[in-house]
Amino acid sequence: MKENQTTYAILGLLTTECRTGYEIKQLIDRSLNHFWKISYGQIYPTLQKLVNNELATVNSVAQTDKPDKKEYVITTKGKEVLQDWLREPIKQLPSERNEILLKLFFSSQQEKQLTISQLKNAQQKLTERYHMYCGIEDSISNSPSPDRTYWLITLDYGKRTTCASIEWCKDTINKLYDEEAHNL
Repeated sequence: MKENQTTYAILGLLTTECRTGYEIKQLIDRSLNHFWKISYGQIYPTLQKLVNNELATVNSVAQTDKPDKKEYVITTKGKEVLQDWLREPIKQLPSERNEILLKLFFSSQQEKQLTISQLKNAQQKLTERYHMYCGIEDSISNSPSPDRTYWLITLDYGKRTTCASIEWCKDTINKLYDEEAHNL
């Protein structure tokens, strides 16, 4: 089986309380989506591949006035594959596509005030993201999940990088104001 990172993400999600594609997508939207994007269009084919390769099982569960739902459970083989992947060294550090940096790189082509305005807007959005992370942290802190410590560590990374980005925006705005004052 050709495996990709989505395969491991879905295997990992099957170790939580998630059993259906819908539940998996809900948890992705509340957690992984902040650092790993997975769409519905990836979830169901990946679940089918996991079943075909005996890394998960699927059972149909009858529902009243609704179609049967499919519940997936990770198998022992699936847990072994996940654990083998977790033990592998990190192959590459993340590199991000960053619209702020891309626009800033070419900002000599626009008015400096517009660049400053865009940076202030980015700073505001980052501040909102930070507050959202704080709310998620409160929710996770009250969770009885055995994954709680690792979820909080992952969230801490998001909070710290967001804080660093907010500070970078502030510093960059100040540099642009200083340069503008110097050129007067």
